[in-house]
Amino acid sequence: MQLKKNIILGKNKIHIFYYLFLSLLFTTHSFSSDISSITTPKILWKNNISFVEIKILDKINSKTSQLKLNLQEETKFENLIIKVLKCENSAFDDNPEVTAYMQVQDITLKNNDQVFVFNGWTFSSSPSITLFDHPVYDIWLAKCY
Repeated sequence: MQLKKNIILGKNKIHIFYYLFLSLLFTTHSFSSDISSITTPKILWKNNISFVEIKILDKINSKTSQLKLNLQEETKFENLIIKVLKCENSAFDDNPEVTAYMQVQDITLKNNDQVFVFNGWTFSSSPSITLFDHPVYDIWLAKCY
């Protein structure tokens, strides 16, 4: 007889948990839809990434600059025009990898054979894999957000 009472109590606890879970699910869903209607971002990219942070080293005077760039927009820095087309954060939690597809033009060069000084993927953990080779500047990818 005691065993049957414990089973009934267990079923009641599961039903209460189920109803609490459903009520929580519906309240958060309606709340999140209200928030999204109030604040809508200008540009929504894959994984909600719309900004890229890079570091630029001027080799002549040894100064480091940090730039925050918008995706798909050209940004001028000294004699360089920098455009980041794509940026992604890896799904790994312990050591995240940031990769970006970047195009860099040098305004001072008048050589028509070479349009970009750099055109390719760059990696935050290993910038030497695809080397940005410029006599004055070094560029490193810091993060995407």
